[in-house]
Amino acid sequence: MSRTVVAAQNVSRMCMVCGRDNPWSLKARFYELEDGELLGEFDPLDEHQSYPGRVHGGVSSAMLDETIGRAINISDPDAWGVTVELSVRFRKPVPTGAPVRAIGRITKDSKRLFEGSGEIVLEDGTVAVEATGRYMKLPIDTIADGDFTAEWFADEREHPEGVAL
Repeated sequence: MSRTVVAAQNVSRMCMVCGRDNPWSLKARFYELEDGELLGEFDPLDEHQSYPGRVHGGVSSAMLDETIGRAINISDPDAWGVTVELSVRFRKPVPTGAPVRAIGRITKDSKRLFEGSGEIVLEDGTVAVEATGRYMKLPIDTIADGDFTAEWFADEREHPEGVAL
């Protein structure tokens, strides 16, 4: 099934997940899809492995945490969240050396909290990892020190018009 990409989300300078200037970052890209879900694309390095050829479970968890947590920005671009709870279920190994895709969505949204779910989907379409999470909405100046606008900027990499999932 092909889905249309409607927007690319911002990235940051040093984030371990999306940091453009962080040499150990997953170099994540995030795309808002026409159906209200968020696609995260990641480039795991050998430094992100647990056993040879397999992404560490904590890194897979970070991928899903970031994808689910960012999904709120589709409906509320000014929302910022911090993770309150994340539950992860590992079904299959996630390989290193190949791009990894995660899909996230919001399942519940209130004034102070939001909840979501997501999956890491392998190239053959099978689900490798599933997660659900709860996030507290906070102002960015409460979460981050200093001027966050210098850290948060448009992802200028070319993005696809559609993705097959």
